[in-house]
Amino acid sequence: MHVLMINGSPRKNGCTFTALSEVAGQLNKAGINTEFFHLGTNPVQDCTACLKCAKTGYCAFDANDVNRCIDLLEAANGLVVGSPVYFAGPTGSLCSFLDRLFYRKAHKYALKPAATVGSCRRAGSVTSFDRLNKYFTIAQMPIVSSQYWNGVFGNTPEEVRQDLEGMQTMRTLGNNMAWLIRCIEVAKSSVPYPEQEKRTPTNFIR
Repeated sequence: MHVLMINGSPRKNGCTFTALSEVAGQLNKAGINTEFFHLGTNPVQDCTACLKCAKTGYCAFDANDVNRCIDLLEAANGLVVGSPVYFAGPTGSLCSFLDRLFYRKAHKYALKPAATVGSCRRAGSVTSFDRLNKYFTIAQMPIVSSQYWNGVFGNTPEEVRQDLEGMQTMRTLGNNMAWLIRCIEVAKSSVPYPEQEKRTPTNFIR
């Protein structure tokens, strides 16, 4: 069993990585492996709604390793997405990346536990938390909760480590995700996954 950790910060080993690492540490203690995917600093192509992914299952634009990440997430047992807070929201590059990761592909990730982690200097983590969780709810991915909304405070990794409640929130998140993943694994032999109805999208303008 393993969890994919997407680091949406341009800084590979910054505050967001520090928070994600605290979550990963608890998952590893529970015997669940973690794999980090760093988005990096290269520009990220927006989704153009070309619909080619509806036929192939992959994005038409292969830059930024989106298609590799599609395979990584499909193979994973869970997902944690981390982002710094930019103007009370996640980074634009991360949102563009997730648009392409999820659009017309969400069925591949259904029922995998997922969680969001936000890192901010002072405020905006809750709105970032809300924005990112919407990717999971539309994909039928159970959202893993913690003892507080999943955010840490600090301007450097050292400051983030001083946010004792934030670090504890990350550890609780890791423990809760490990528990849910193990529960799902046990249930597979006796509790079938929910039957999926054929989607009935409705347009209101005719």
